[in-house]
Amino acid sequence: MGDLGFAAQLAEDLSEEDLRLVLAVFRTDVQRLTATMAGAATAEDGGAFRRAAHGLAGAAGAVGAAGLEAACRAAMAGGGPLAGLLAEIRTLADAALGDVARVLARLDGRA
Repeated sequence: MGDLGFAAQLAEDLSEEDLRLVLAVFRTDVQRLTATMAGAATAEDGGAFRRAAHGLAGAAGAVGAAGLEAACRAAMAGGGPLAGLLAEIRTLADAALGDVARVLARLDGRA
């Protein structure tokens, strides 16, 4: 499937139907959990931020988005202002969502 980041391995291992399902769940999780993290960062609620980071680390790990998983695990350990941690996680989440979009476009014959 070419250079599709973490999703390339999924594309090799799963049927098209299963791949679409896994990517849809992952996309929803990324959107939901990064929104939760943003709210927690605004409220300066470190506990809620770490819980959302934990969930996102699990989702990222399940699909092989290693950079996103590592950033979330670092955020779970603390170590920095929440806004800065969130910015890094959002950058990596956007890259992972880009991989998702490229895989889906290929499956749909658009790429």
